Amino acid sequence: MKELILIKLGEMVLKGLNRRTFEDTLLKNIRHRLASLGKFEIRIAQSTIFVSPQDPQVDMEEAADRISKIFGIAAFSCACETSKDMDAICETAAAYLSDDLQNARTFKVESKRSDKKFPLNSPAISARTGEYLLEQFPHLSVDVHHPDVVVHVEVRDFGAYVHGMPRPGAGGIPVGTGGKAAILISGGLDSPVAAWMLAKRGVNLTAIHFASPPYTSQRAEDKVVRLLELVSQYSGRMKMFTMPFTKIQEEIQKHCPEELFTILMRRFMMRISNAVAVQENCGALITGESLGQVASQTMQAIACTDHAAELPVFRPLIGMDKTEIVAIARKIGTFETSIEPFEDCCTVFTPKHPRTRPVLKYVLEAEQQLPAADLIEECIRDARYIRVGG
Repeated sequence: MKELILIKLGEMVLKGLNRRTFEDTLLKNIRHRLASLGKFEIRIAQSTIFVSPQDPQVDMEEAADRISKIFGIAAFSCACETSKDMDAICETAAAYLSDDLQNARTFKVESKRSDKKFPLNSPAISARTGEYLLEQFPHLSVDVHHPDVVVHVEVRDFGAYVHGMPRPGAGGIPVGTGGKAAILISGGLDSPVAAWMLAKRGVNLTAIHFASPPYTSQRAEDKVVRLLELVSQYSGRMKMFTMPFTKIQEEIQKHCPEELFTILMRRFMMRISNAVAVQENCGALITGESLGQVASQTMQAIACTDHAAELPVFRPLIGMDKTEIVAIARKIGTFETSIEPFEDCCTVFTPKHPRTRPVLKYVLEAEQQLPAADLIEECIRDARYIRVGG
């Protein structure tokens, strides 16, 4: 049997004259994601992408798992190709879906005939296939409303294909079609989810992490790398910049009012991230902030923070509560790593009584006590970067 993967496109089918660009980017992403598994023939026809292994030793389960994490795919199916002949289609359906059918009580057949030259229409294909399967699996009965197994038959220009229920894809649009942005990444729950959500909208990611040794450990930084590796299964490879933030935090602590520590730190983060993002040709910054979640995420605090950034700041979690964020973190596999108890630079210097409604005038006055330009220049000069993901 010749197994392959059939991929159904998502919202890009609505892109009009730009559709070809989205499709080409998706094909490139699929090729890159599968390259280490072996050789595949990958082509697109009739709004479906056909992924056919050229090596019988290819791990198709691993290929399917990788495809499930590629943005731009609405659904996909592991399928078996056969000739456009009803006897061959029936025999293939019985053999390829044998395990599912043996363990089911009810089934139905759904057919799609794209090749209008095929002598039977879709209802006739379904009826003929269903009759054959009832003969081969006499314990089964037909249930068109709530079947245990749905057998799908597709008759297309290049062949006939049999598969079970399609699996949901990652959705969204292909990474690389939505520009480039820098994600301010910590070791918590929120920022990896924010990164995933913007990658789902086609954004290429650059990661910026602030470390404060000796207050934060190498294990805390390693945790962030592991989180980005999980996100990169969806977003693709990215750069991670680690910014040395200790000196800036110590200067803020020495010279500025304690209740403004958090706002001032975040303003420095924005200015530094803005400079790195421009250097990396990014068009925006991304944060994991949710309105009202902590003192630095009130409306007034966010306004003071944004004042320090020149690029637009995207906050995909702004209207979400923690339960919703946790649900996505579990879905994408970052939850267990995010809750590991390693410190980050924000929690180390958290004031006892942070100002929840800071006034920009007073924030700027406090900031004037610091040699901001020199501190930012030194931080960027001493930054380190690595590449994360495959």
